[in-house]
Amino acid sequence: MPNELDPRIDQWYAHLDKGQRFYVIDVSEDRGNVELQHFDGDLEELSLDEWRNLNIILSEEPENWSGALDIANEDDLGTGVTDTSSGDWEEPGEDYRPRNK
Repeated sequence: MPNELDPRIDQWYAHLDKGQRFYVIDVSEDRGNVELQHFDGDLEELSLDEWRNLNIILSEEPENWSGALDIANEDDLGTGVTDTSSGDWEEPGEDYRPRNK
């Protein structure tokens, strides 16, 4: 039986048959697809027809959903993440960058 839930960006859903949670990151009516990100970080793209055939319900976001997506201000040891700065993200990618002396 098709579900009647519309895919909404940033809404969490849960598979009734698998027990897995995911959220919608993009909906493209033009291309007829829905992009999902699963709790473990995996990305998936479905057609709107595939979406309708999912056995899902609305879900609240998991308590610690940021851990699976590597979004944090501290590393696993509780130390602040300080190895990159905003400038690092603006520079062109390089395999190796020598330190200034």
